[in-house]
Amino acid sequence: MAYDVLIEASLPGARIQANGEDVGETPVHLKIFGDPDGTFHDFGSYYYIVKALPLTTNQFVQTRVFHTGHMLSPEDHIPQRIYFDLNQRPAEPPPYGYPGYGPPVYYGPAPYYYGPPYYGPEFRFYYGPGFHRRRW
Repeated sequence: MAYDVLIEASLPGARIQANGEDVGETPVHLKIFGDPDGTFHDFGSYYYIVKALPLTTNQFVQTRVFHTGHMLSPEDHIPQRIYFDLNQRPAEPPPYGYPGYGPPVYYGPAPYYYGPPYYGPEFRFYYGPGFHRRRW
């Protein structure tokens, strides 16, 4: 099922990319295929990414990431409108991956690998066939 999404930006004329493909300049209508319940359809990717590229200096690239429900991951609803404020700084990623979680906890110091044992230089002498195993 196709859904029509209006994409706007703080300055008209910003370039819009959807999943790495150039869609056009804002304001633009983007056709997104989804499920009948209004969520993103799983086309084999975990995310659907919409990106707005800035027009001038002192503006920032803005990105919206939506979950598609690939491999039983969460899925988001398709919005009716996406607005990008290019003058706003993008959100900082949360430290250590997920908000509310600290650094991983280790039990004891990190293990140190010493490598294989080293017994010093080794010399072997061979005197020909059969002579090194003979007993007198």
